[in-house]
Amino acid sequence: MKRSDLLLYAVTDRSWLGERTLYEAVDEALKGGATMIQLREKEMAYEEFLAEAIKIGELCRRFSVPFIVNDSVDIAAECGADGVHVGQSDDDAAHARKLLGPDKIIGVSAQTVEQAKAAEAAGADYLGVGAVFSTSTKLDAADVSAQTLKEICSAVSIPVVAIGGINSQNLLTLKGSGIAGAAVVSAIFAQKDITESTEKLLSLCKML
Repeated sequence: MKRSDLLLYAVTDRSWLGERTLYEAVDEALKGGATMIQLREKEMAYEEFLAEAIKIGELCRRFSVPFIVNDSVDIAAECGADGVHVGQSDDDAAHARKLLGPDKIIGVSAQTVEQAKAAEAAGADYLGVGAVFSTSTKLDAADVSAQTLKEICSAVSIPVVAIGGINSQNLLTLKGSGIAGAAVVSAIFAQKDITESTEKLLSLCKML
């Protein structure tokens, strides 16, 4: 994984799709320049999740973009994903590394400097830090302040991607924090024109 792979990290959410299939939505995001795709499915049965992961993974390979599975190390291993992203309560980084081997990408969610350092020590390749802004699914205040985000970026040598409520209006307020890029959900997948929205976000990410 290169640091630049994290520049515009698209995290899927099927609740916004409308008439589109998830495959079509991811295809549009990739055409717009998304630099990494994370497949996030919280409710899906294992076999259905696996079948979807295989299809989306093949699509990402066509665009030479890393494909990450959220939470499920088993799905990531079985579908041949480039890696997995785990939370503080999911499989930890050390366990994921043991199962997936040395060459796969391991991402870990972190909200504090302590969590960030622990994840790096356990073998994480990058950190997802947030929520940096309140989101449509989390209407209270941001979990991670601008100051904490900066402190986490300074405390670890692995790259950090910010997540949580990021859109084209607020993205550049993260400039100077030290992040490698932004992870977005609704700012891509809830948009009418996914390709155009992704292109706009990518141009902003390049200004970080």
